[in-house]
Amino acid sequence: MKVNIDIDNKYEETSVTIQAKEWTEDLEEIVKVIKKRKQQRLFGIDSDQTVLLDPHEIDFIYAEKRKIFATLKDRHFEIKMKLYEVEEFLIHHGFMRFSKSVIGNLNRIERFELSFNGNLCVYFQSGNKEYITKKYVTPIKDELIKGGQ
Repeated sequence: MKVNIDIDNKYEETSVTIQAKEWTEDLEEIVKVIKKRKQQRLFGIDSDQTVLLDPHEIDFIYAEKRKIFATLKDRHFEIKMKLYEVEEFLIHHGFMRFSKSVIGNLNRIERFELSFNGNLCVYFQSGNKEYITKKYVTPIKDELIKGGQ
């Protein structure tokens, strides 16, 4: 892959041109990174305090009773965002969808166990566990095989 960068005052704004023979997954990843907005911060609410959450410490995010929660070790923080917004924010931090209501951190997984119904039980480094539904097992397996980011 060849990269050309031309910095000059004559340009009003930054533009990116990609020239390729065909569309590939690598190009898709490059485009996602380029389009990524400036990272906003992820805040969690616990009792009366608001806490800045480090995505690398979050095991998983889940929806319950129309609220969104982040799980870190033995604590749960409410997040005032929609689940799909959190997913978009965290996708660049190694998170993937585990089920309709759960997004998990692939980088915090310690081990898996196959459930009798075809789902996977995921154990995190913190001791927490969550389930990956059948629909999401193959994409997660593929992501783990290719090494994540």
